[in-house]
Amino acid sequence: MSVSLDGFIEATNGDLRWSFPDEELHKHFNDRETMIDIHLYGRRLYENMAAYWPTADENPLAPKYEIGYARLWKNKPKIVFSKILDQVGWNSKLGRGNIADEVNKLKEQPGKDMSVAGAEIASTFMQVGLIDEYWLYVHPVVLGGWQADVSPVARQDQLTAR
Repeated sequence: MSVSLDGFIEATNGDLRWSFPDEELHKHFNDRETMIDIHLYGRRLYENMAAYWPTADENPLAPKYEIGYARLWKNKPKIVFSKILDQVGWNSKLGRGNIADEVNKLKEQPGKDMSVAGAEIASTFMQVGLIDEYWLYVHPVVLGGWQADVSPVARQDQLTAR
């Protein structure tokens, strides 16, 4: 999850462009994809991702690392937790049941890591103790307020820095 120096994930107008990765960070994200079996999204971030990545590899002006990520993203299974969406595309399915139950079933299966993306869904995962590891990307920008990194959590977790 990308976060500003002052702990925010969106600019006051909801703009996310401040968090767009440079080439080095983008290549890191591409490498991280090899360690992930499935993406778990909230509705808003899924809609942002689905608006760009399905056709990003068709843009002749796109850098190779973006083309690579687009191909990885399209092929990666995704579960979108939403009560609003009726359908999703791009190797995605809707998660409508109990989030903890669905994720714990996934955790019982063999495989690689799962990626949780989106502030609201991440907050829910934190509240029910589903996150095993945090990957925060702090950008050198101060947004000055709007959408905090995550909603306050009801429980205190012990975190270990690596």
